[in-house]
Amino acid sequence: MQITALGNKLGARGLSFLKELPRDWKVTSIRSALNRFFYQMLLPYLSIYTKALGASGTQLGMINSIGLGVSGFLGPVTGTLIDRFGPKKVYLVGISFLALCYLIYGVAQNWLIVILAMLFYWLGYETTTQGCIAVCATALTPDKRATAMSLCETFAMGLLGMLGPLLGASLVTRFGGANISGIRPLFYVALAGMIFTFFLILTQLSNRNWSGSGKKQTGFFTGLNQVFSSGYGLKRAIVVIAITFLPMGMVIPFTHVFARDAKLATPQVLGWMTTGFAFTPFVLGIPIGRLADRIGRKKVLYVTGFLYQVSLILLVIAPSAAFLVFSGILQGFYSVNTVLITAMLFEMVPKELMGRWIGIVRFFRLLLAAGAAYFAGFIADKFGMQYIFLGMLALDLIVRMPLFITIPETLKKSMAGR
Repeated sequence: MQITALGNKLGARGLSFLKELPRDWKVTSIRSALNRFFYQMLLPYLSIYTKALGASGTQLGMINSIGLGVSGFLGPVTGTLIDRFGPKKVYLVGISFLALCYLIYGVAQNWLIVILAMLFYWLGYETTTQGCIAVCATALTPDKRATAMSLCETFAMGLLGMLGPLLGASLVTRFGGANISGIRPLFYVALAGMIFTFFLILTQLSNRNWSGSGKKQTGFFTGLNQVFSSGYGLKRAIVVIAITFLPMGMVIPFTHVFARDAKLATPQVLGWMTTGFAFTPFVLGIPIGRLADRIGRKKVLYVTGFLYQVSLILLVIAPSAAFLVFSGILQGFYSVNTVLITAMLFEMVPKELMGRWIGIVRFFRLLLAAGAAYFAGFIADKFGMQYIFLGMLALDLIVRMPLFITIPETLKKSMAGR
């Protein structure tokens, strides 16, 4: 009886918390969840598909590098547009890019065409993410921010993130295995999903400009200078954030290829690795987010960052499929890390500068990721993919962590400024 009463109490508190969250946040969370579902469905097979079309490891890195680089250059521009016009219009452009990406992937006949598809992917992913986090940054209060973002991540990266790869594995097996003909239909399924999310944002997201459209707008470069003069340690924070997000272009594109080629993982094991990646934020995302809202972002990030580092070591030394899946589970702490580091990002500058600040971070983060992605492909061809993961581990320990220690905790500052 006591357990039932406790469960009912927690459920009521959870529903009350959810009802208090802004409608626009709920809409963007649903969009993000659906986008993650379709991406997770494709994730184990993207690099395999590209290599099957004729790309080498270096060319695979170059494909990601081009997309990341172009998207990075547009980051500050996109941020300025969000500050001036609000996130909705920018959001819709980003979703259109994602739809074009999956369409091009679906009709691609050689790896060169995939360059264009990946360009549209990174433009779409980063633009929609910028629109999404502009809402999260300004619509959520500090005492609820990490919890709400973790709730979104639990549903998107967790529940749907686990179901996506299982659906992908089932479809790939049905259509002939992890080859071009078996993977191609997945892109058309993802295209249909992007069309649905386009109309979701078009009809359900408000036109509200959270950054304060009534204020006088400054020039582009003047606005960037305002950002850097508005907070402490922002340049160091950019380096830390950029390295935190590096696995998106440096590690993740090579993980499943390495597991298949070096560890002889089957399509089912690849699917379970991706499901394991989603399992961690699904189970632990909300509790960790709540903890970060209570004791601070940095203390929690020390622990989750260490667990992600362990996942890289396990991936390299894995003697069996079980170790690969367990590595995937620990890699899920990467998603938890990105949520918490993004919560810190939101708390470093005033709301009216949020779009430009996010755009600046995107610029440096993606330029670093572009160079790292190309370098990772070179390492894969010349030395072996395992050195990509070990290199990421060394960069994390030698550069990111020492800088992260010097950055002030942002929760208390953000709470004081409410």
